[in-house]
Amino acid sequence: MALVARSQVRLRVNAYRNWTGAHWRLVSLVELGVPAGEPRALAAAEQVLGCWVRPERLQAVPVIDGLARRCASQEGNALAVCCRLGLAGDDRVRLLAESLLGWQWPDGGWNCDQKASGRRSSFHESLAPAWGLHEYALATGDAAARAAVERATELFLSHHLFRSLSTGQPVRADWLVLHYPPYWHYDILQGLHILVRLGHAADPRLEDATDVLEGRRLANGTWSPGGCWWKPPGAGKDATRGQRAWNAEVVNWGRSGPNEMITLNAMRVLRAVGRHA
Repeated sequence: MALVARSQVRLRVNAYRNWTGAHWRLVSLVELGVPAGEPRALAAAEQVLGCWVRPERLQAVPVIDGLARRCASQEGNALAVCCRLGLAGDDRVRLLAESLLGWQWPDGGWNCDQKASGRRSSFHESLAPAWGLHEYALATGDAAARAAVERATELFLSHHLFRSLSTGQPVRADWLVLHYPPYWHYDILQGLHILVRLGHAADPRLEDATDVLEGRRLANGTWSPGGCWWKPPGAGKDATRGQRAWNAEVVNWGRSGPNEMITLNAMRVLRAVGRHA
């Protein structure tokens, strides 16, 4: 009963609203190093848990041909954030982890496409759950979470992070374009960043994606975004009257020229794989 009561938080603002909801703000804050236990971050985490950990929601996940069809990047990001904030022992966080374990597909990933054949899961929906379960395993020592992370990791590595298994060509051209923040979208920088974090910096199957990343480096040693999933703060027909663009940010992360966060993550990757100069 306590789990249900804490899960049914009434929200004045949708925690998942693009890109102003607490869900997205916490992902950014955790990446920027907000400390565990920070009171305002914990208050935001209550909104996120109230959004995702509702029994009626978890029980309503479609199962088609024996496979759960769930946008698991949502629970994956939430799980990672909560673990980083020191909430891994919360019953609701445990339920997030258990749900992701139950929804994992045979190839190691996750997918929300109800028309998908079941042969391939979604890279977009699989990277965040891998990160979330990794953080949960670190915090709790959970063996099932650790095994699920290894299965998910192999999905990305078998594709060299972006290549088709049948043709060797890029699965999607936009996976080779650098973005920040990625939100729920997949690209090679975010893939490299997470797989290095998961302990796979020495795997030779990262080399193709790392070559592409190095090739995107500007003459001054930095990187710039190839595209953005967000609009500048205040964007919209009439922001003063509340008519914001649906994907307006609250932070200007930099839409052109040298980008601090992309450069930081790229340097993290190169240092980890031994290419940092």
